[in-house]
Amino acid sequence: MKTFELSRSRAAGQPDVAGFFDLRTFSVQYVVSDPATRKCAIIDPVHDFDEKSGATATHHADELLAYIQEQGLEVEWILDTHPHADHFSAAQYLKEQLGAPTAIGEKVVEVQALWKELYHWPDFPDDGSQWDRLFAEGDTFRIGELEARVMFSPGHTLASITYVIGDAAFVHDTLFQPDFGTARADFPGGDAHQLWRSIQAILALPDATRLFTGHDYMPDGREPQWESTVREQRERNKHLAGNVTEDDYAAMRDERDAELPMPKLILHALQVNTRGGQLPAPEANGKRYLKIPLDALDGADWD
Repeated sequence: MKTFELSRSRAAGQPDVAGFFDLRTFSVQYVVSDPATRKCAIIDPVHDFDEKSGATATHHADELLAYIQEQGLEVEWILDTHPHADHFSAAQYLKEQLGAPTAIGEKVVEVQALWKELYHWPDFPDDGSQWDRLFAEGDTFRIGELEARVMFSPGHTLASITYVIGDAAFVHDTLFQPDFGTARADFPGGDAHQLWRSIQAILALPDATRLFTGHDYMPDGREPQWESTVREQRERNKHLAGNVTEDDYAAMRDERDAELPMPKLILHALQVNTRGGQLPAPEANGKRYLKIPLDALDGADWD
């Protein structure tokens, strides 16, 4: 099974994009690099967690570190697109290893406030201070000589953002590959109408823009894929192609989402990812503990 692929720059000002697929969570983590300067950013890194044993590991994050060392790259940013519901973020682990700053969208404070209530964390600082930078809509930054900007892309979550770096856009959980469709919008704070509008903003990028998704679920048993273009998504995405209106889309999305069970790690992952990927502090016996609220997500379908 394909778990790695390099999408090379085709012109000056465009990045090399290395994608690493995690079969356990169907997630894709990225190293985005400037061929001219060898500077890079990491996007959506995965911290391994086995919910059956409670074990944590850094196998996938270490895979990124090995690639970066082998390629002679220097990390300037560790970026998350949103607080993930299906895997732990390895942002804090990688910051400890590399010293690079972490960042996420500024609306993460709204997600923190929501989950602070669900977890009953009265003393939790829901101010985004767990990251080094909170990006707003339209903010720009650089990776070497590459220009990067931030698009606010809510709908899947309150805080979702898209990173546009040269001719590449990292669209997290808005769009999947055209044969799978689009993201769910029923998590706390999600909204199908907002998701539609976020998708339309992404599809307004130039036709040849490379789009990199946050997950792939391999419909019909095909090999994992995570790269497409704006044109391919506009013409072939199973949820968008044709004369679909916003109301059509929202109705489809709401009906479909009502039949989906929650991700198996959502209650585990959000208490790590709202902390910027920091695992809970050890208690007096040296062990770390997760806190799982019962009956917190009303209406969720069961497997």
